[in-house]
This record gives sequence, structure tokens and C-alpha cells, in this order.
Amino acid sequence: MPSTTDTPSRTWGMRLLLVLAMALPNALLYAISALGPQLVHELTITPASLGYFTMASYGTAAALSPWAGLLVNRLGVRHSLLLLFAMVALTFGLTVGLPGFYTLLLATAPLGLAQALSNPATNLLIARRVAPQRRAFVVGLKQAGISFAALFSGLVLPICALHIGWRGAFALLLLLALLALALGLAVLKRSEHPAGSVASWRAPRPNGLLALLMGTQFCVGSAIATFVTYLPAYGTDLGMAKTTAGLLLALFGVAGAVSRLLATPLSARLREEALLLGGLLLGASASVAVALHSAAHTPALLWLAAAGFGLSAVPASAIAMSMLIRDAAFGEVAVTAGMVSGTFFAGLAIGPACAGLLARFSGSLSSAWELALAMVLTATALTLLLARARSRAGSAI
Repeated sequence: MPSTTDTPSRTWGMRLLLVLAMALPNALLYAISALGPQLVHELTITPASLGYFTMASYGTAAALSPWAGLLVNRLGVRHSLLLLFAMVALTFGLTVGLPGFYTLLLATAPLGLAQALSNPATNLLIARRVAPQRRAFVVGLKQAGISFAALFSGLVLPICALHIGWRGAFALLLLLALLALALGLAVLKRSEHPAGSVASWRAPRPNGLLALLMGTQFCVGSAIATFVTYLPAYGTDLGMAKTTAGLLLALFGVAGAVSRLLATPLSARLREEALLLGGLLLGASASVAVALHSAAHTPALLWLAAAGFGLSAVPASAIAMSMLIRDAAFGEVAVTAGMVSGTFFAGLAIGPACAGLLARFSGSLSSAWELALAMVLTATALTLLLARARSRAGSAI
């Protein structure tokens, strides 16, 4: 239950902590995108190789996520979030110091643990500490942290890299992780979330509703990561300056943050959130189609595509997390959050790598948009199946 003794400053400190817990573990995806042109040049790799960074970190996260909720239940929220920020700091610290492409790939592994812990730990904190009437807004706020990471990466990191190099840009992310760790020590009381016991570490089997939501999130994750990873690189291929291409990512971040803050409370007032999710994903497919045709018409269409995709695809994960917190039919909140996150992370890991391979064989980054479009359309179909299944089960709230 929410505490009745929390001061306003401590309440906002907790909300800032929630935002940082989602933003920092996912910052690598947007940092690789924003710094992609510099990384390609200095590491002497192809643009298609950028997808392997997210594949390494989110692949680790996907492998760990089925047990992440169980680990959060065992450690408690406080220790889980402190471990999360420590792993983020370790990853960015290694990124600053390690040489070469392949060693940098290995450095992303600790980040996978942080990514796996992020949704179970933050969802459990919200379920325990936030009043029911405020939960939808707080879920949207903490999920918007991912979009804030995109905004920060697109606006700050390219300019930072021009002056102190891409390693200096990663050093800035390291500093933010250390500050978040200090905030966690200050905001989370030692006694407020005692560790629990775990009867079994065996990963639970999802029920039918959860399986459909997991499938939806896999496709959405694949589409988002593909779109984001290659957006600035595609813009530079069409003649944009590197800093201008970075602003595409910032626009995507702004649109995503706004949509998460608006869509999550809206979904909480609906009888069936899956229908809203399906409608948003149809809008996302239209945005990808605009990006796909930008090369044949004008690069200016990329601005419309970035804004539209941020507004429509980005709220999907926030709505999914809100559904898990509100509807017990999916299962226990921390465990189901870990499982849904696992499939989302698997999509994040696989999407850019597959798009990179397609681009390498076809000779054009347009293949990335084709893959993203296919994934979004598949996710739309799965949301309609989920809405039908929840209606039959009588589980919609």
C-alpha cells in the first residue's frame, strides 16, 4: 500500500528514480543510434554492424528476464534498483575504457541484467507505493523515461561527441548512472521493501493471455529497435548532416514521451486497452511506410515518420505494463513484467541485427523499414487476438 507519511519531495524523488531506472538501462540503444556515424568511422565498422551492440545487451536481457521478476521478489525493490544502477555504471565505465569493437560488445553484457530488472522492479515499486488512482499516470511517467533517453541522446550526445569524442559522451552517461545510484540510496529506505522468499527459480509458463501480450511486445520491440538504430544513419545516407540526423532521434524521443504520458492514463479508463494498442500500432505502420518512401520523394518525410512513429509505437510498452498491473488474469505483477519484458528485449536484440543483415544483402537501409513494417503489422494482428481472448475470458477491467 502507498505510504501515508511520504513527503512531496520524497514522492517526486521516487518518481525521478522510476524515470532513471527506465531511461539509463535503455540509453545504450539511443546512444548507439545518435553516435552511430562516429562509431562507424572510428571503429571501422559498417553501419549494419551497429545492431550488434543492442543485440548483445538486449539478448542478455531477454535470456535473464524470465527469472528477473523472481529475483526482484527475492532481493526487494531497494536492492534490485541499486543493482540495476550499478550494472549501468559498470557498462558505461567499461565502454569508456575498453578498446575495439568486439571488446565493446562484451561490455554491454552487464547492461542486460539492468534491462531485465527495470520493469519488474519499477512495476513492483508502483504496485506497493502508489495509490491505485495514480498508478496509470506513474506507469506512463516511468515508461516515458525511455523516451527521455532518446531525447537526451539525440540532443546532447552528438554535440558532446564533436567536442570530447564518443567515449566522452559515454562518460557523461556513466556520471548520470552514478548520480542515479546515489539517489536510490537516498530515496529508498532500507526497511521499506524487505526481501522475500522464492519457492522455486523455475521460470513460470505463461497463460494464453500473457502469451499473446508477449508476442505483441516481441514484434513491437523489434520494430522500435530497428527504426531507432538506423534512423540517423538513414538520414545521413539521404544527405543530412550528422547533428541534424541526431535531431530526428530527439524528435522521436519528444513524441514518445508525450504519447506515453497521454496514452497510459487514457488506456486505464478504457474497458479494453488492447483495442487502443491496436489502433496505435496501425498508426505506427503508416509512419514506417512514410519512412520507407522518403528516399523516393524527399528526406523531409523522415521528420514526419520520426514524430509519427514516436507517437504511435512507443506507448505500446507502457500500455502493456499498465495492463499487467491492473489485470490479475495475466499473473503476478513482478513475474509477468519480467516475462513480457523478456520478449520485448528479444525483439530489441534481434530486430536491428536482422535488419542489418537484410541491408547488407540488399545494399540499402530501406530493408530496415520493410522489416519494421512487417513487425508492426504482425503486432497489430496479435493485439486484436488479445482483445478477443480477454473478452471471451471476461478478464477486461
